[in-house]
Amino acid sequence: MSDTLLEIHPVAGRIGAEVRNIRLSAELEPATFAAVRAALLRYKVLFFRGQQHLDDAGQEAFGKLWGELVAHPTVPVRDGTGYLLELDSEHGGRANSWHTDVTFDVAYPQASILRAVVIPAAGGDTVWANTAQAYQDLPPALRQLADQLWALHTNDYDYAARFNTTEAGLKRYREVFTATLYETEHPVVRVHPESGERTLVLGHFVKKLLGYPTPDSEHLLKLLESYITRLENTVRWRWSVGDVAIWDNRATQHYAVNDYGDQHRVVRRVTVAGDVPVSVDGRASVSRSVQRKPAESVRVPQPATVAP
Repeated sequence: MSDTLLEIHPVAGRIGAEVRNIRLSAELEPATFAAVRAALLRYKVLFFRGQQHLDDAGQEAFGKLWGELVAHPTVPVRDGTGYLLELDSEHGGRANSWHTDVTFDVAYPQASILRAVVIPAAGGDTVWANTAQAYQDLPPALRQLADQLWALHTNDYDYAARFNTTEAGLKRYREVFTATLYETEHPVVRVHPESGERTLVLGHFVKKLLGYPTPDSEHLLKLLESYITRLENTVRWRWSVGDVAIWDNRATQHYAVNDYGDQHRVVRRVTVAGDVPVSVDGRASVSRSVQRKPAESVRVPQPATVAP
């Protein structure tokens, strides 16, 4: 259906397609929206050029076609919006590490919709990786092992080491992003609820593999992650103002390339509520703990745009 109703141009061999000649809005015809949704399941991430007509309200309204919108669990939304997260490079919005959005939550988002507002003259691309294809690429014995693995995900990780941030950035991270601490146990391999594919659930929110000593956990995580981020499984998008990208957050990881120096970059995102992952043997993810820091220790700067 997507091939007959939409003008689709694959961008890379294993992931990503540009959809042309479509105006995104909450008024999309049901058949057209169904075709877009089918295309997303197939290509994992879709790109739409020339969507300058979308403002914050229009982006949120379009997002609601996909399901219930959810705000980021720890970072405040953009002023005047209900669900929109702004990532501003001048206020810490540089998520230059491989991740799947918000996997520290037990039912992390099913999809994210990102709109380009201010884009550098050069640099600032985003790269996505296909975690379903990565699973298929695993040697059979490693795939069998991955099917049995579980990992602890948390928003309380070594932010300073991972992002090489300033003291101000680290302070913002501690006061905003970890104002509430989450720990969740996810299977390393989940079954996609719509496509039935098996996908790898990893990325920078993983703290450790359950049941393994730290050195063994680190080695296994690096090995599995290497299959996700190999170039053959990725697509890289060069942004223009007005572009929109939509990705299946259950079957991808992404990385915002921080190569644009002091140029300004602003993108805005809405996310669609997800479901609790289920492992290949039918067990569901479990929230281990949610702990809010004492209110007096939390100060929320505006705009708060810590890398999610």
